[in-house]
Amino acid sequence: MAGGKGGVSRKTPGEIEAAAASGTLAAAPDRLVYASKMAAKVDSAGLQDGYQIYHHSFFCTRNGSWAVVQQGMNDTNGMARRYHWLGDAVTDFVVEPHQAIASQAPGIGVLNLVAKISVPAQVTVTELSHEPPDRVAAQLDRLKSLTMPRRHEVELRDIRPENLRKAFATTYERQAEDFETLLGLPGVGPKTVRALALIAELVYDTPASRNDPALFSYAHGGKDGFPYPVDRPTYDRNIEILSAAVAQAKIGRSERLDALKRLGVVSRSLEAAPAARAAHIRAPGTCSR
Repeated sequence: MAGGKGGVSRKTPGEIEAAAASGTLAAAPDRLVYASKMAAKVDSAGLQDGYQIYHHSFFCTRNGSWAVVQQGMNDTNGMARRYHWLGDAVTDFVVEPHQAIASQAPGIGVLNLVAKISVPAQVTVTELSHEPPDRVAAQLDRLKSLTMPRRHEVELRDIRPENLRKAFATTYERQAEDFETLLGLPGVGPKTVRALALIAELVYDTPASRNDPALFSYAHGGKDGFPYPVDRPTYDRNIEILSAAVAQAKIGRSERLDALKRLGVVSRSLEAAPAARAAHIRAPGTCSR
């Protein structure tokens, strides 16, 4: 496992390379470092949902299978969401790459350039990145003089063309061949991507998705009581259902026993120390970790 919270997350590439150098990791580190960087870039710039990524954990096996779990925080509602990546399931880093996104609150001002329906917008954004920086900045300046429709979710006031010229110069010099390459360029962050997406939508009529991809929620609540207290009867009923499913599954005896043992561990952990769980209840408005 590599990465962590805040500044520690930026040490992930070095930790992966160190594991390969020490022989702990048999797989070549380059592909894993790339996966770590792209997962972080996608969830900060390719998918903009109002949750700022502050925790990046990278997991891999000795042979190179990998997974990423990232967490983002929204300062407005005080809640968090988690982004789950499973390397074996990722066929394209910039088209529906997530295994799941868990959240208790909707995204805010969502710009989802990694949705499947956003592929045309990806093409336009990439082509725009090939334009001279002055021309791109001029288009943004022109858009700021327009009256935007009420339904529009991109705030022009948050985009300052003069501050983005350096980023536009970088994209122009690199001439990225596709959106994934563009997103991976140093200096290309959320504001650069959002500005290019705005031009793509308003000038070239290729809008990106505004749908929040977070479709998964925590089923039972948290030990801290938020978003609602743990429902013990429901927990117990679900454990009974899972136990019956394992017992009837067409799997070997050892696998069945192992699964039942794991369910037993979960069940006992829920029954233990209810007072200790109650002591962790926090004030309303804080996030469940």
